[in-house]
Amino acid sequence: MAANWLKARQTKYGAYVAVYILVVLAILGAVNFLANRYDKSYDSTKNKQYSLSDQTIKIVKDLKNNVRMVYFGDTGSFPNARDLLDRYSSLSTKLLVEYIDPNKKPTLAKAAGFRPDSQVVVESGPRHEGAKSLTEEEVTGALIRALKTGERNVCFLTGAGEHSIDDQEREGLSYLKTLLERDNYKSRAVSLKPAAAADSAKPDDAKSVQIGQAAPSAPVEIPKDCTVLVDAGPTADYPAPVVAAIKGYVENGGRAIFMFDNVLHIGRSEPAAPNDELTTLLASWGVTVNKDLVLDLGGLGQIFGFGPEIPVVLQYEQHPITQPLTRVPTAFPLTRSLDIKSEGRASVSKLVATGEDSLAVTEIGPGGAVDPKKGKKGPLTLVAAGTYSGTKQGRFVVSGTSIWAGNSLAGSRQLGNRDLFVNAVNWLASDEDLISIRPKAPEDQALNVGGQRLTLMAWFSICIFPLTVVLFGLATWWKRR
Repeated sequence: MAANWLKARQTKYGAYVAVYILVVLAILGAVNFLANRYDKSYDSTKNKQYSLSDQTIKIVKDLKNNVRMVYFGDTGSFPNARDLLDRYSSLSTKLLVEYIDPNKKPTLAKAAGFRPDSQVVVESGPRHEGAKSLTEEEVTGALIRALKTGERNVCFLTGAGEHSIDDQEREGLSYLKTLLERDNYKSRAVSLKPAAAADSAKPDDAKSVQIGQAAPSAPVEIPKDCTVLVDAGPTADYPAPVVAAIKGYVENGGRAIFMFDNVLHIGRSEPAAPNDELTTLLASWGVTVNKDLVLDLGGLGQIFGFGPEIPVVLQYEQHPITQPLTRVPTAFPLTRSLDIKSEGRASVSKLVATGEDSLAVTEIGPGGAVDPKKGKKGPLTLVAAGTYSGTKQGRFVVSGTSIWAGNSLAGSRQLGNRDLFVNAVNWLASDEDLISIRPKAPEDQALNVGGQRLTLMAWFSICIFPLTVVLFGLATWWKRR
């Protein structure tokens, strides 16, 4: 009887063990299934190095048709490529990622569009676009170029001292040119020439057809293929024919962004020309560009090492251009304030404004001295956007400074200046689907230690920590002996 009881008990415990094993296997299977189907991760790095940008997420999730993305490299590099590209494919079932070693499978690689200058090729229908390197900036840029069809040109005015898209100095616009190309825009400089003068001009008279020297009666035309016109900080006055061309361009459905520089004497910098005819045109559209200097007295700019002459903004008005920029700082050096008013066929909205701790002054004394009692207190508008209802809807953006779009600030990782500018171009070009926060280049987080800290670390690692372990060991041995 005892043997039967023992056998029954063993059977009972055996059944328990079998059930436990089945339950554990079922739980592991369910967890594995959910992990494969809902791949989630948390990026705890300071600069979100392992997270995709808002723009990438938005574009991939909004895919309407199937897209193929092929990585080309040796087999040993596949795991590193998957760290990035599998994050793309996890966002949408319409994005298929493949990995091909062109050395082992040259025929398959050639059929997939392999090119020596590209690590990743994105295929969308008949379009094939390459990414030169395995970075989110390059891959997302290739994805946008593959999805966007049609020619879209951003034309930068030249001839009146505007900033150049080929200038790589602090206030140049070469970095913006690179950003626009990633969004599949073509950028070029445009010097408006009077049509009659351009046809009859001789080589020796080339300078006579530049913007600042155009004949007052000569007609001027803006190229019809310009999707967006950019006027970046003219230092000379535009003649009447150029202003008339800009007026006709916008009021007949054109899109333009105007960035002015300050007309006050500030330090050693030369003031920009007042450009009264152009500012009068903008006033007729509801945007008055004031002849003043905005100072930020709130101290926010000190976080970035800026003085009061460089207002920093963290909050924005409701508009498609600024919607993604919540709590993203932007800086506006030596900016003028704007007054806005919707009237007639024009409708104007505020985009960027300072807080109450700001001041607009019209006089600057020796050494940069200002009288706060004579200034206009904030909030003050710095950037505005508007539409003009003509034969077609024209769109325009106006800012009181052009320096904010230069290489120095647009290329800053701490600021959102580049996103504000390119978002403005996206809105002007009716590419609202591209408006977002763009991917940034990977940032090295170097640990710089020197002086006393380096000495202290050496003592801890070489002496203190090992000696502590030895002392604990001796104490334990003494206690148990």
